[in-house]
Amino acid sequence: MAFRLVMAIADAVRRQQQKKAGKVGELPDAEKSAAEASEEVKKFLPDDISTALLEGADWPQLAQQLMALKAAGVDLETMLPRVGEITVTVRDQVAANAEKVKREGTEEWAKALRETLPAGPVREAILWSPAWPEMAKTMAKLDERGVDVRAILASAHEEGVGVDQAVAKVLSAAEVPTTSRDAMLSYGPMTRGLDLPKDLDLSDRSRALRQLGFDPQEHGRFVRMVQEALPERDREIGLMITAKHWPIVVARMDKMERDEMPVKEHLAGLAEDTSWGDGRPDQIGTRLVQAASHVLQYPPGRAPEVGRPKVSTAAARSQSPSVGPTKATASKGAAPTEPAVAPHREAGPVAKGGKTR
Repeated sequence: MAFRLVMAIADAVRRQQQKKAGKVGELPDAEKSAAEASEEVKKFLPDDISTALLEGADWPQLAQQLMALKAAGVDLETMLPRVGEITVTVRDQVAANAEKVKREGTEEWAKALRETLPAGPVREAILWSPAWPEMAKTMAKLDERGVDVRAILASAHEEGVGVDQAVAKVLSAAEVPTTSRDAMLSYGPMTRGLDLPKDLDLSDRSRALRQLGFDPQEHGRFVRMVQEALPERDREIGLMITAKHWPIVVARMDKMERDEMPVKEHLAGLAEDTSWGDGRPDQIGTRLVQAASHVLQYPPGRAPEVGRPKVSTAAARSQSPSVGPTKATASKGAAPTEPAVAPHREAGPVAKGGKTR
């Protein structure tokens, strides 16, 4: 089950990367894949685990996934031993802890995934994959058997990153993602402390929310928070959630929740200072987004007068496509001596009158 879970994640990442490049093809021949993959599995996995996989009814499909990964540029000689370590850990945990725990539902596992994995292409691929419901059921079953599922997810994430990079290289994708224009223009107070994708596309709200890892149900929950803070302001709120930078406010609220901060108490500041209502009516949505971002970054009731968020020109220059720094994904136990960090992920200067996150 642990092996299948990791393979489902790796295959979802592969499919998404190839889909982006318009090169999604059919899976390789099942019979040929089974023969080739069986040799790889026997070579790199413990006997009991490889035997269980080869005797499983779904082995032909697993074999096709393995061979598809290999064809896409993934080094199975590197990947399979690491996946083997994960499965051995699961096997030992099950043997040591036979007592079952209460099963959690799919929504709980989506929350666990967001808490465990950083925002990015791997987490997005998992949550938006058609296979996600089955993945969640697998996590619940492993959890029932006493397995530390979050530890498996953390390890599987590294494999997913490796798959993403390997497939991108074969598809001749850029090894260093180009910073999008939206990310370039979003430096400053609005994005301070947030972990945003470098290719964030705010021109398409649905896509931006997917890039940030939010499904429609979760997005709706954050909209309701604003509605509760501003009752009888449906028109203004409607303009707010269609404003270009609204997804960044959602990302801010999500981060605050994960940091156990009272989001609703912060949003109450929108009703206390309604200066966002002044000015041109056609820009009220943008002003309300800026006001929400402002009050969310200060203790409730202590936000200073709303100021227009400014773009950091120094940050924008440092992120020029020709010389811009990148944030590399490091494996566990190793870190660069001076990691490059995208400006919109750096902590900005502390504003007077409160602290920012």
